[in-house]
Amino acid sequence: MTDRVIVALDLETADDAVKMAEQIAPVFPFFKIGILLFTQAGPGLVKEVLRHGKVFLDLKFYDIPSIVSEAAYQAAQLGISLLTLHASGGSEMMKRSAARVSGTQVGLLGVTVLTSFDDLGEFGISRSIPEQVDALANLSHAAGLSGIVCSPAELAALRVRFARPFLLVTPGIRGAGDEKGDQKRTASPVDALNAGADYIVIGRPIVAAPDPLAAASAIAESIIHHKSTKD
Repeated sequence: MTDRVIVALDLETADDAVKMAEQIAPVFPFFKIGILLFTQAGPGLVKEVLRHGKVFLDLKFYDIPSIVSEAAYQAAQLGISLLTLHASGGSEMMKRSAARVSGTQVGLLGVTVLTSFDDLGEFGISRSIPEQVDALANLSHAAGLSGIVCSPAELAALRVRFARPFLLVTPGIRGAGDEKGDQKRTASPVDALNAGADYIVIGRPIVAAPDPLAAASAIAESIIHHKSTKD
């Protein structure tokens, strides 16, 4: 189950990110690069991190279908494994993007509702967050995407409705003693995996720890121990 952990390299500089990837790779060799570092360092950073493992490029594309589909194709050429776009961009945007990357190794993920949101009223959306996530998950699945990004709160219900290989990728992973930061809908690594996550994304609990490798090892041990007690 430890191969289902993605470490979010949410750090200040590209050099910091590469050093962190090298340090953590013996435990978790799968890394997320987000918009901050990609804006700073671009494709060169992706290539450096790929030396230490797989890359989830979390750029959350949202634009007209022709632009997003071509951007997704260009991103796929970097050798990444996962890429995000906003499911709220609509069915045509997602369908054209899925078709454009067909034949590459990249899995396209539709971002449903960000884990920093706990209310959608300011957008004029009357649905509850679970209802909105469900609607966007349906659109993503119908459009041929590989999966979605959702919070731990929606995992169990979505796993019942969407069988594998449709991927459920989950940020907002925190331990009981961890600060939540911007995240509002969170869960522990074990709880998220048990609820049906295919991949969990862990950032601050590892990269902001005094000893990131020790923190990663402790999380890996907790996952392995929990699995062994269930077997």
